[in-house]
Amino acid sequence: MNLSPNFTLEEATVSDTAARLGIDNQPDAVSLANMIDTASKLELLRAYLGKPIHTTSWYRSPVLNIVIPGSSRTSAHMTGYAVDCHVSGLSALELCKEAARFFDSNNIPYDQIIHEYGKWMHISFTPTYRRQTLTIFKNNSGKKYVAGLLTEKEYNLI
Repeated sequence: MNLSPNFTLEEATVSDTAARLGIDNQPDAVSLANMIDTASKLELLRAYLGKPIHTTSWYRSPVLNIVIPGSSRTSAHMTGYAVDCHVSGLSALELCKEAARFFDSNNIPYDQIIHEYGKWMHISFTPTYRRQTLTIFKNNSGKKYVAGLLTEKEYNLI
């Protein structure tokens, strides 16, 4: 099933962890509708970038989300509104900055754009639409999310 012209339900629900543990990772009707809404916004970003968006984590059933290390118990992945992704030819930071620029300049609401660990962009469209930009890197000080889209060096200076 297609969620949009370039995103499928299969890619949005695939999970090695779910397969390994026998966890059903299919969305209910509400989450599916949220995923279709999210896909429509990702299509806009894809067209702007002129490049495919590769998703690495999208929908996580509540049962699956519990077993994912580090996952928030209120993760927008559980409602189909959050996607972890990357784009070939762009660093995670560049992708985050381009996404924020695009959505802000076109007045398209989003909830969060997070530069995670220098590896991927987490983007969510939960209807709180906080328009937050955040960064997180692994560190020894217990520091968590920091406001803004930052390099690792900038993050560690805070």
